[in-house]
Amino acid sequence: MPPFFSVIIPTYNRSKDLLRAINSVLAQTFTDYEILVMDDGSTDDTPKIVEAITDPRIVYDWDINFGGPARPRNRGISKAKGQWICFLDADDYWMPHKLQVCYDSIANNVDVLYHPLKIDSNTLIEKKINTESRVLKKPVIIDLVLNGNAISNSSAVVRKTIIDCIGDIDESIELIACEDYNTWIRIAEITDNFVNINQVLGYYSVHENNISAKDLSVPEEYAYRKYMHLLSPVQIIRKISIREYSLGKIMFRKNDFNHASQHLAFSLRYAPYLYKLKSLYLLILVFPSRFFRRM
Repeated sequence: MPPFFSVIIPTYNRSKDLLRAINSVLAQTFTDYEILVMDDGSTDDTPKIVEAITDPRIVYDWDINFGGPARPRNRGISKAKGQWICFLDADDYWMPHKLQVCYDSIANNVDVLYHPLKIDSNTLIEKKINTESRVLKKPVIIDLVLNGNAISNSSAVVRKTIIDCIGDIDESIELIACEDYNTWIRIAEITDNFVNINQVLGYYSVHENNISAKDLSVPEEYAYRKYMHLLSPVQIIRKISIREYSLGKIMFRKNDFNHASQHLAFSLRYAPYLYKLKSLYLLILVFPSRFFRRM
């Protein structure tokens, strides 16, 4: 009998994190699954770490380095035997009841499941912060394009037949770090059956080497650009203004206060109320910085 879930873990030179991720799956109370560890050309001791685990549900596959998670995820999808695909990044991990809760949430009108993850970081004082996991409004594709990603990759569980319908995850270099967001949008082209499970069922690791530490504005824009025609003129202005806030925040963190103020001023004028407040707050911080630089 094929497994119910196929858990796909792409990895590259993260043997210690990978072991934690694998062990979090092996600790699941729901046990009908396979684990597909797709190695993107690791040069560390990853092969030895995986081979030391004797569980027959683990499949390990090494290939030359691609430089992003899309290709190893696609390799995993092509090998998957399960009815449902679960994505788990090598530096993230799950709570023991994750798969059971997801299994209990599956119904005929469900194609994608997702949930919040707790942020796990040694650099954060507050350990109870969760990644965003909002309830997506229908049509889901409009919500995703207009309001941005709502689904953490390591929380996502997708019906295999839906993945087969959209084809491979896009491996474009321009999409690295946002290929998952693009995938949810493409899935939303064919179904609105996205379900948010309002429970924290795993952990998202934040460190200097993962995507949370990078400027994602360019790949994110690439991910949704081809779908902008679906938005009304008012929605387009809203989308642009939110992006301007994001760019302003990035420039502010880089101490580029001149460009930060330009982006934030646009957002202050056109963005939704919450972003106006955020923009105003940063502009207040920008003003003394620009003033003292002129002295």
